[in-house]
Amino acid sequence: MTTVDQLIERRDVKVRPHLAQYAPVWILEEDIIAEDEAIQFHVLFQHNLHGWVNRRYRYDAFNDTLYHKGQTLISEDEALDYMLESPYISAQVNDVPNSYGG
Repeated sequence: MTTVDQLIERRDVKVRPHLAQYAPVWILEEDIIAEDEAIQFHVLFQHNLHGWVNRRYRYDAFNDTLYHKGQTLISEDEALDYMLESPYISAQVNDVPNSYGG
C-alpha cells in the first residue's frame, strides 16, 4: 500500500513537467483517495489563450496516469484571492515559448 507522502511524491513527478509550461501554478485543493491510490486536485494558472483557468486533474498512481477532468475560467479578481499563497510551481516568466496551449 502506498503512503500519502509517496502518493504525493509520485504525483509531483508526473505533474510538474506538464504544468511547468503554465507556471506560476497554484494548487487550490487536493483530495487524497487512498483506497484508489489516487489524488484529485485543482490548479490555477493563467493560460495564454483563455486567461485564468481553474483546471481539475486526477492522478492515478496504480497506472501512473494523469487525467484532465475539465476546467473553468475565472476572473482575475477571483484568481487574486488564490494567489496569496506561494505557488506550487513558480517561474520567473509566465510565458513559456512553444507551449502547446492544451
